[in-house]
Amino acid sequence: MLIVGIAGGTGAGKTTVVRKVMEGLPKEKVALLPQDNYYRDNSNLDLEERQQLNFDHPSSIEFELLVEHLKQLRAGNTIQMPLYSYLTCTRSTDSITIPAKDVIVVEGILIFCDEALRQMLDIKVFVDAEPDLRLLRCIQRDILERGRSVRDVLERYERTVKPMHDQFIEPSKRHAHLIVPQGGSNEVAIRALRQMITMNLK
Repeated sequence: MLIVGIAGGTGAGKTTVVRKVMEGLPKEKVALLPQDNYYRDNSNLDLEERQQLNFDHPSSIEFELLVEHLKQLRAGNTIQMPLYSYLTCTRSTDSITIPAKDVIVVEGILIFCDEALRQMLDIKVFVDAEPDLRLLRCIQRDILERGRSVRDVLERYERTVKPMHDQFIEPSKRHAHLIVPQGGSNEVAIRALRQMITMNLK
């Protein structure tokens, strides 16, 4: 089994890179574990409190469960991956069945910040993009997918996204084997990554 970690700041283009890489691989051989599915359950808090949580700090992720799930997959077992709702900021009672595959892709902004998780990643990729481009994508995504206003997005960006990026995410770049500038538009880097994965499959 090959475990690939794809990290990078909010709005850097990780999702696009993951999608393009996976499009060129046999579907039956690849599974995706998004870090966002492993946000800690905050259903004990009321909605207003949950909306004020810092989702860009490593403590917001249940890395212990993510690492345990990767161990189970590597052992050939099936896992029940949790689901998380950005609208309610809680973990769903439903889950997704993920069987062991030849390639597991772990994607998320903070995945290089946890040492136990880093040690399980065979290939570490950091998707890089300019701050103004990341902010623009962040605004577009949060308005369309998460029901936030421009004011809310900008306030959150200033309060948590940018400080956490500078403190945790940007420094984690040093752990990467491959850095992909320009995000999903960097076809050369995406082809190179896909080739690395294909070689391991063979």
